[in-house]
Amino acid sequence: MHIFQKTISILNNFVDISDVEVGQHFYWQIGFFEVHGQVLITSCFVLVVLLSLAIFTVRDPQTIPTSKQNFAEYILEFIRDLARTQIGEEQYISWVPFIGTLFLFIFVSNWSGALVPWGVIKLPQGELAAPTNDINTTVALALLTSIAYFYAGLAKKGLSFFGKYIQPTPILLPINILEDFTKPLSLSFRLFGNILADELVVAVLVSLVPLIVPIPVMLLGLFTSGIQALIFATLAAAYIGESLEGHH
Repeated sequence: MHIFQKTISILNNFVDISDVEVGQHFYWQIGFFEVHGQVLITSCFVLVVLLSLAIFTVRDPQTIPTSKQNFAEYILEFIRDLARTQIGEEQYISWVPFIGTLFLFIFVSNWSGALVPWGVIKLPQGELAAPTNDINTTVALALLTSIAYFYAGLAKKGLSFFGKYIQPTPILLPINILEDFTKPLSLSFRLFGNILADELVVAVLVSLVPLIVPIPVMLLGLFTSGIQALIFATLAAAYIGESLEGHH
């Protein structure tokens, strides 16, 4: 009888797992446009967190830095070093705000999915999650990176920037064009896939073993979320550096 009850309990857990849904969205109709309500809410939350941290850490700067000022300066130096390494000593400084914004937005978005109990907030359809858990957000970030990539090359080289597509031989023209299409695809799907997979694993483990097992997985998720933000920002800076230096 005990084995039978245990089996029923395990089956019930799998029924709970089957209730985990992917792709359920809540939309707001604003005029002729449909606004993705989930992403808008969570993205606004992330922006508020970032603005609050910025105001708190850099307000009233001191000649002898306080701990919060040291924290802000450490983040700035980290982003500057990342941009300098990938873009180059002479041209990196103007791209620090863009690379820093990408990194901080993705980092806080990823961590919000692991630390904020979004499930408490009920929606008419679907549920709240990290902004980067939605393919629309990651594609938008990847497209912004592509725009920055082309802008950097055109601003420095003009129309001669497109000469890279026939380097080192015109035979490679289709491959070089395809490469620029695959860059935003790889950026968006890598980030989306990793964040979605992490949240699904946690959801499944919480359904099966709700107390102990999910904790180390969630801690690992925090680590991988930070790594994904770093990878995205690093690749974005590398692509911009490539457009400034030429085709390799």
